[in-house]
Amino acid sequence: MPNKKQLTAIRDFIITAEKSIKSAKKLLKDVLEDNNLTLDTNIQLDTKWLNAYSSDDSKIIEWVFTWEEMLWADGNKYPVPANYSSKSKLVQWDKLKVTITPNGKMLYKQIAPINRSFITGLVVKEKEKFQVVAEWKTYDLLTAAVTHFKASIWDTVTVIIPEWKEATFAAIDLVVPSEQ
Repeated sequence: MPNKKQLTAIRDFIITAEKSIKSAKKLLKDVLEDNNLTLDTNIQLDTKWLNAYSSDDSKIIEWVFTWEEMLWADGNKYPVPANYSSKSKLVQWDKLKVTITPNGKMLYKQIAPINRSFITGLVVKEKEKFQVVAEWKTYDLLTAAVTHFKASIWDTVTVIIPEWKEATFAAIDLVVPSEQ
């Protein structure tokens, strides 16, 4: 069982690491600007494999989950209900469909989940944005997921990321109980 000194040291190491990452990001930004370069950090998704069709009186549109948005077959991005994303543990690159009924109700269904990896990390907060630091990388978290799973800063969580694709977002799978 770790003692208070060990926990304080671990927290201090994490704070120092976060400051180093912040400094490295600023330095990278300055170098890129000084040399008129850009670093494209947006994940580009291809929509050619998505479909839109009708069934009975309903409209069905396939989409891929990007994080806070869904990329539809028409190439446009639309917001995703955060509660749905959190509770369904959606992962970037999951393929879903939405059925829009004649009265406008939207019914969501996951049709092709991406292969997943489960990793463990610490919840942190940077500029009002929840993140998890896991395996030397920082992933964004949905605030709705942090609330839904009752996670707090410095909690250990197991998160879900795509197994074979780059991701900027992680879905919370569970909060690891702390040993009291």
